[in-house]
Amino acid sequence: MLEKEKTTFEKTIVVGIITQNQTEDKLNEYLDELEFLTFTAGGEVIKRFSQKMERPNPKTFVGTGKIEEIHLYIKAHNVDTVIFDDELTPSQQKNITKILDCKILDRTHLILDIFAQRAETSYARTQVELAQCQYLLPRLSGMWTHLERQKGGIGMRGPGETEIETDRRIVRDRIALLKDKIKIIDKQMSVQRSNRGAMVRVALVGYTNVGKSTLMNVVSKSDVFVENKLFATLDTTVRKVVIKNLPFLLSDTVGFIRKLPTQLVDSFKSTLDEVREADLLLHVVDISHADFEEHIASVNKTLLDIKSNDKPTIMVFNKIDAYKHLTIDDDDLITEKTKRHYTLDEWKQTWMSDVGEANALFISATNKENFEVFRARVYEAVRQIHITRFPYNKFLYPDYEDAVEKEDKA
Repeated sequence: MLEKEKTTFEKTIVVGIITQNQTEDKLNEYLDELEFLTFTAGGEVIKRFSQKMERPNPKTFVGTGKIEEIHLYIKAHNVDTVIFDDELTPSQQKNITKILDCKILDRTHLILDIFAQRAETSYARTQVELAQCQYLLPRLSGMWTHLERQKGGIGMRGPGETEIETDRRIVRDRIALLKDKIKIIDKQMSVQRSNRGAMVRVALVGYTNVGKSTLMNVVSKSDVFVENKLFATLDTTVRKVVIKNLPFLLSDTVGFIRKLPTQLVDSFKSTLDEVREADLLLHVVDISHADFEEHIASVNKTLLDIKSNDKPTIMVFNKIDAYKHLTIDDDDLITEKTKRHYTLDEWKQTWMSDVGEANALFISATNKENFEVFRARVYEAVRQIHITRFPYNKFLYPDYEDAVEKEDKA
């Protein structure tokens, strides 16, 4: 059965460059992620190509010698698709397609394609199609003949299948139509949010595939789709949660990623509004991932972009059950200790201590490890927000007035 599934994967190679701003180690991290993205989209990476350059070649991204090397490899191994780690310009894509004579995608196009696979609701499909149209518009002249040759598979979902014979004017009209449709749905969703009343809103945010949906299922006892692939959750899910006697709304949002296409940030505005309007953010981090610190920085950058970086936030370091660190023998004088050698206790003594013990939780959503501590901390944070909003709610806070009285006496 597994062998049969393997044959359906597209043979793919990935390409990246080493520059002054991107070291070889950093490139390998990006290519690891690109390989996982490719797997999520239905491809199998069989080879990586990289080249050291001051800047990308304006015509073919990589040098002429490297592009010829890639061409020979494609012919020898019947490669279906070549994916570049950075966004290609329309002219680069056109030139590379002519030389390699196969399907050429870049990181942005690949992410858009995964979103097209994952979109379940009409609203999500509309958002994805808008982002795809905005991406494809400047690339029309070089892409239609390419799309005619390659039917189906990675990068071929969405508007590319139906708009092959259209021109720029029709695509622009389509973009305008989609924008109008999204405006209408945005208004409807805004009304829905306002109808939820004054309950405290908590949003799960974080890098893609860090376990937000698993945590959502455990906390809300709901059944949100979970899969070990990137962008398993695309549509925002909102559930009413009650901890002790305190109700609040918990939303599971789309995961962020490094080099997130600007088209997606723009078209998923309403989805990100769940984050903007949240009273409390639970920033979920996969601490078992080697690059989790960079993931945190990437999420924080996106939160800054959508003006949500100043909200009360609890850092939830998930997957502690999967965390592994390299060990060094006491008499090993050669190996230099790096962050990969840190235990969880040693991590807690780093910058994480500045976050504050109350705002840094270490859990395993899968195994429910430290889950009661997590529930207690979230309850307390939501309770404080609710007290500020409704200071005299005796039903929810029977001990509130007693606490105030004690504080006054002190």
